[in-house]
Amino acid sequence: MRLRNKPWAEDRLNDFPQYVIQQPVSHKGKWHEVFGNDNPLYIEVGTGKGRFITEMAKAHPDVNFIGIEVYRSVIVAALDLLIEAEVPNLKLLNVDAANLGEYFAKGDVDRVYLNFSDPWPKSRHAKRRLTYKTFLEVYEGILPDQGEIHFKTDNQGLFESSLMSISEYGMLLKYVSLDLHNSNFEGNIMTEYEEKFSSKGNRIYRLEAKFQ
Repeated sequence: MRLRNKPWAEDRLNDFPQYVIQQPVSHKGKWHEVFGNDNPLYIEVGTGKGRFITEMAKAHPDVNFIGIEVYRSVIVAALDLLIEAEVPNLKLLNVDAANLGEYFAKGDVDRVYLNFSDPWPKSRHAKRRLTYKTFLEVYEGILPDQGEIHFKTDNQGLFESSLMSISEYGMLLKYVSLDLHNSNFEGNIMTEYEEKFSSKGNRIYRLEAKFQ
């Protein structure tokens, strides 16, 4: 993925500590203090420009949300959206998903969303996919027992490899749709990519899986 460099992005993220978590390590095991309540915490790994997580926070005020994005030049767009939306149950975190265990203790997170992740189609890049076994191990380490992952993509190859990875890991598939927008699934909130790809006629794939 080619990204435009935004040298001012780091300063902008630092200017809004009320929205962008600055020292996540210090909150490990006590994220409820960040939000001031004991509501469930859902995170989106690879939040991009933030449409999905912002709309989810609006739709579910009784749930806390954190949008996680490794690229500063991308998460600043999510910050702009959050500033405009002014939803108190949403924060942003600019870290690498591979290191989530450094910031969240077991059971800190109640659900993980993965939406339109980079497919990394070449076999030699399989370990970079956010549904690869090493990432599943990271999610298992921060979710409670039987915690869930919800995953959406328009990439058939990524969906197939994810189904295999999740099954081989021993997770239970609760829901699988091979054509989400023509299914009876209710309450779907689209991402920017989802709207773009579905408008071109691309099929959207979705699954829900839980650890056992």
